[in-house]
Amino acid sequence: MNKLPDSSTIIGVGGGFAVLIFGFILEGGSVPALFSVSSLVIIIGGTAAACITSFDLKTVMTIPKYLGESMKQANGPSQEIIIEIISFAEKARREGLLVLEDEVEKLEDPFEQKGIKMMVDGVDPEIVRHTLEKDIEIFEERKKREAEVFMAAGGYSPTMGIIGTVMGLVLVLGNLGGNAAELGHSIAAAFIATLYGICFANVFWMPVGMKLKGKLKAEIQRLEMIMVGILSIQAGDNPSLLKERLAAYLEPDDLKELQKSEVNNG
Repeated sequence: MNKLPDSSTIIGVGGGFAVLIFGFILEGGSVPALFSVSSLVIIIGGTAAACITSFDLKTVMTIPKYLGESMKQANGPSQEIIIEIISFAEKARREGLLVLEDEVEKLEDPFEQKGIKMMVDGVDPEIVRHTLEKDIEIFEERKKREAEVFMAAGGYSPTMGIIGTVMGLVLVLGNLGGNAAELGHSIAAAFIATLYGICFANVFWMPVGMKLKGKLKAEIQRLEMIMVGILSIQAGDNPSLLKERLAAYLEPDDLKELQKSEVNNG
């Protein structure tokens, strides 16, 4: 599994907030004017409460873990997996499926390990297919939930910002008749909540949610590629034909690397 960091999440989120603050400064604004503890409490607390209502406490408490997942490279199809599956196919074609029994325990991917073990144990191909497809479906539903939490938070955050602004304006209107300068400052402070809500939604919550959705697509493709490989080995397909089928899952750059490695090894 690919655990390499994906710096695009940090660059995107950090850069987004930095650009907005820089633009505010260019317009003559003061950075301290952007900070409001009460607004943060309303936005973060209100969004968290809405998410707990929509999902559950355990799911919301694991948001930091999901955020960490978005900072890792997508574990998608790779030439390494193709090379491994093709080597299995060639061994099985020469010596039979039982030769792969020793390879099962060496596999790090639980999905691949499960599929190869079922194949070696002589499980019916249709049962293997059905089992692996069901595993992919369950995996997809679980991972979708991670992205849905961030997308939902991105929807609640601006609304919480509006609520915070309305609350601030209620206080302002209740104190009309005072110093005009102080009144203007209070109105500006009230709108900070809306600013926070919109910024968090569009710079953090929804972009991270979209990142998780993109990673999920890549991970599903990897699982499907492994399943195709396992079923093809079980069916006794030609390794060269299998390689062509699996190569279709690769991105153009990865496909070029695979072809280059074949040329060098040839």
